[in-house]
Amino acid sequence: MAEKIKNTDVLFNPLSKNNPVVVQVLGICSVLAVTAKLEPAIVMGVSVIAVLAFANVIISLLRNTIPTNIRIIVQLVVVAGLVVIVDQVLKAFAYDASKQLSVFIGLIITNCILMGRLEAFAMGNKPWPSFLDGVGNGLGYAIILVIVGFFRELLGSGSLLGYQIIPQGWYEAGYVNNGLMILPPMALIVVACIIWVQRSINKDLQEE
Repeated sequence: MAEKIKNTDVLFNPLSKNNPVVVQVLGICSVLAVTAKLEPAIVMGVSVIAVLAFANVIISLLRNTIPTNIRIIVQLVVVAGLVVIVDQVLKAFAYDASKQLSVFIGLIITNCILMGRLEAFAMGNKPWPSFLDGVGNGLGYAIILVIVGFFRELLGSGSLLGYQIIPQGWYEAGYVNNGLMILPPMALIVVACIIWVQRSINKDLQEE
């Protein structure tokens, strides 16, 4: 029972109380870059979940055989291999999303969330908890991307996933999309609002 509770915490804590973006403040660069539209935000989030979960498992399986002095190199090679696979899958099955994400899929390799979880968790834990940790942290990251992408596309373009949401009558009555929402600085402001809400809910995260 204790192991089950531990695994549950490993999976669910990154969704809120230990979120990699709004608590640990990791992976902010991609939040700024890929959230002007909801679709690339979703695709990026799913890609990071897949890479992080399987990288964690692979490193966990190899953890007792990796020499300490080259462990970072091994981690980078594993992540790079998985990122190449994800990139090719996206080009084959979601080419438009792949074009929108451009170089940012490749930059998953340098995402500090991945390297942090590989070093801090996968190197010291068994494969199943490591898999859960990867999924949990990937989901925590993806949730923030989706929230930011939702508000930026809705308020900045009046659409979601390319479908017009704001009625045409609103525009005829004088409504104007907020062009600032599609600029990278607004992603920081939306993330700041999420941090404010999240810390208001989780009192234990507030600094004395």
